[in-house]
Amino acid sequence: MKTVSPPHEFHHRIFSVKKSLLAGLLVWLGLLAPLAAQDSAPALDFGDGTSATLTAKAWQATEAKNPAAAAAYAAKCIELYRAKAIEQQNALTAPLTVKEEIFTQWALNDVGTCCFIRGQAQEKQGNTKDALDSYKFVVENLSFAQTWDTAGWFWKPSTAAAERIKALETGTAP
Repeated sequence: MKTVSPPHEFHHRIFSVKKSLLAGLLVWLGLLAPLAAQDSAPALDFGDGTSATLTAKAWQATEAKNPAAAAAYAAKCIELYRAKAIEQQNALTAPLTVKEEIFTQWALNDVGTCCFIRGQAQEKQGNTKDALDSYKFVVENLSFAQTWDTAGWFWKPSTAAAERIKALETGTAP
């Protein structure tokens, strides 16, 4: 003779199975959470948040072949100092030529440099449209920005950006 469990026993068994599955799932997720945390990118350290620090960190990330970090540091500098950079650009009628005077235009120089760095990083990430936008911004809005090269001379991010724009738009980019 076949015995049939009362309905409350059946529901109790289903509840036990669901409870066991849920517990197993939670354990599984708990074991995977540390692995997922290891895969996520480390938080960026913006240091003291000055334009000089952010620009230096963007360069360091570029040299370390970390375009995501380079773009993030550059973006933070642009976000914080863009308005001041445009103000400094608009106050000039021509590029400055005296080293000490050039350095007084800290926001203009750092944001212009960071626009170029961000464009390079975006190119490396395969994001040509955004790279073009970054390059065009420096060409159109920060043409008097200058970057000190440790070799002892200044170069213009807008000139370098114009070269990248031409290369990307004509398909001659390396």
